Amino acid sequence: MRARGGAWFALADGRQLHIGVERGFVPARKAHPALRVGAGAIDALADRLAGVGAPVTWDGALSARRFYTEDPWGNRLELIEGG
Repeated sequence: MRARGGAWFALADGRQLHIGVERGFVPARKAHPALRVGAGAIDALADRLAGVGAPVTWDGALSARRFYTEDPWGNRLELIEGG
């Protein structure tokens, strides 16, 4: 996918995350994927993202700990702590 401007990421348990590009794309500000982060790892992930300049906005509206960030193209991502 690199030649077409996208990327493939290998995740745990053989899962994959495919990111593609589309000319003229405008990132959604409300719609977003949520990715589960292993219990106890969410603080380290937030610190790592903030350390490279990514936005980290914590949201306490749910009982689960979670924060929002965005990818390099401006797409909103939710990271939520879970099992």
